Amino acid sequence: MYPYIIATDSCADLPVDVLTKYEVPIVNLSYTLDDTTYTKDNQIDLKYFYGKMREDSSTSTSQVNPEEAKEFFEEILKKDKNILYIAFSSGLSGTYNSGVIAANEIKEEDPEANIVCVDSLSASMGQGLLVYKALMLREEGKSLNEVVDWIKEYTQNFVHIFTVDDLKYLYRGGRLSKTSAFMGTVLNIKPVLHVDSEGKLVAMSKVRGRKKALVAMVDEMEKKIGSYKDKNDIVFISHADALEDAEFVKNEVSLRFGINTFIINYICPTIGAHSGPGTVALFFMGDDR
Repeated sequence: MYPYIIATDSCADLPVDVLTKYEVPIVNLSYTLDDTTYTKDNQIDLKYFYGKMREDSSTSTSQVNPEEAKEFFEEILKKDKNILYIAFSSGLSGTYNSGVIAANEIKEEDPEANIVCVDSLSASMGQGLLVYKALMLREEGKSLNEVVDWIKEYTQNFVHIFTVDDLKYLYRGGRLSKTSAFMGTVLNIKPVLHVDSEGKLVAMSKVRGRKKALVAMVDEMEKKIGSYKDKNDIVFISHADALEDAEFVKNEVSLRFGINTFIINYICPTIGAHSGPGTVALFFMGDDR
C-alpha cells in the first residue's frame, strides 16, 4: 500500500493502465452530447464522441462542483488519510477551486484528514505528465510534502503545444472571432497554441496546412526544450481521434531528439468539446512554457 494517494481528474487524460498500475483515483468532469449528459457512471466511446462532433452534434461541459469533490475525497479517505490531489488548470476550469473548498470542509469535520490540492496549471496530458512525474517520485520514496514542493518548483517547466484541425470550435468557445475563423478556414490556416504560465490557452503562431502545423509543433519543442533536451525520458501526446497525426508527431520528436518512450492517448470530451476533433497536443519538459 502506498504511503499516500495521488489523485487527479479526468482532464489528465492518463491511460487506464497507468491509473490502474499506480492506483490513481480520478474524479470525472461531466459533458453533454446532444441531449445526453455523461458522468463517471455512463461513459461513451471516444471515437463515437468525436464522430458525432464531426456530424455537428451539440456539446457542453461542466466542472466538478464542491459537492462532487467532497464525495470523491470522502471515498478515498476510507482507504487513506493522506491525499495529494493534482487538479485541472484553474485558468481553464473551476474544478481546482471546488477541490480546495471540499478539502477545507472535510478537514474542519475531520482534522486528521490530510488533503493537499495542487493547481497543475496544465491540461490534458500536460496535466497527465505532471501527475506521472509525481507518481515516479512517490515510487522513489519521496514524501507527500516533497512531491508537492517538487511540483511547485517545476510546474512552469511543463510545456504544452497543440494544434486544432477546425477553427469553428475555437470560435464557439469564444477564443476566435467569427471573421478570423471564417478566413482561417478559407485559407487553410492552422494555429499552433500553448498553455501559458497562468494555465490559459494562448496562440503561438499560424501556418497554412495540417502537416506544416504538426511539424511546427515539433519546431516549437526545439525552441522550448532548452536544457531539458537530455532530461526528457518520456513524452506524452494526446489527440482527438487523430491517431495517425499523433504518430507522425511522435516520429518527428523521436528523429529530432532521440526520445523513444512515449504515451499516446485520447483527449477527453471535456477538453475535446472545446478544441474539436483532429486536435493533436504535445507535452514535455522545457526551460519554460
